[in-house]
Amino acid sequence: MESKDNELSALLDFDLLKNLVVGIGEVSKITGIPTRKIRYWEDKGAIQPENEKEGSTRRYNYLNIKKMLLIQEILDEGYTLDSAIEKVNKRMIAMDEAFKRLADTLDNE
Repeated sequence: MESKDNELSALLDFDLLKNLVVGIGEVSKITGIPTRKIRYWEDKGAIQPENEKEGSTRRYNYLNIKKMLLIQEILDEGYTLDSAIEKVNKRMIAMDEAFKRLADTLDNE
């Protein structure tokens, strides 16, 4: 049986996460979220593509993919899209603040 650390190895590969930027088609295939829905969420301001050049393929980074997965999870629980976006934004802010505090704690040791 694998340990919990091995199960989460992709989440702990920071080099992978920094360089993870994939096209909308790949995001759809990986997450199971239709491209049309991803574009709609982008129009609603829930996510932002890495490149915003006219006519270029939409590409999304790790944080936006994480947001998409969280939004879909919350929608599956019966929330509206606006409520899901609000909940995800609050979660992302809380996680960012917690990790900043953790970094400060480690810097002060």
